[in-house]
Amino acid sequence: MDEASEREFADYFRARREMVRRTAYMMCGDWHKADDHAQAAFVALHRNWRKIRDPGALDGWMRRTLTRSVIDESRRPWRRERSTAEHTDVIAIPPAADAMATRQVLVDGLRTVPPRQRAVLVLRFFEGLDVAETAKAMGCSEGTVKSQTARGLEALRSSLGDALDDLRPAG
Repeated sequence: MDEASEREFADYFRARREMVRRTAYMMCGDWHKADDHAQAAFVALHRNWRKIRDPGALDGWMRRTLTRSVIDESRRPWRRERSTAEHTDVIAIPPAADAMATRQVLVDGLRTVPPRQRAVLVLRFFEGLDVAETAKAMGCSEGTVKSQTARGLEALRSSLGDALDDLRPAG
């Protein structure tokens, strides 16, 4: 790449890296994996920088690349392995930490939702994309987005159960 293109890429990277990292975290539930997915998406963008003609399409291109990275990674056999160690420590949540605790409960709930459904929920409700934009980012039909949204919300509801009610103040 020439110097001007490198500068444009560096500017885009600085402006978007935290947003991409947060989106990746919401999709995978692990900051270390989120960093890996964000890095993979930015590396792919750098490789294809000259091919992208419309600067307005960069965010959509990144969302699509990031979503595919998270979903593809979850399909790999070694990702199905689970630790068998159970943690029995109970930590009391101080009242000032309610917002953070609620967020953590939501992230924990999202981890139990299948990867494609999780990606749809993150793109729709955290990124604020509509059905058409989500379908484009995921490379699927709008009907698939609608069905995955419905199934994902149901899976999230059943996963969360009463967890969010337990965090609400009594009264």
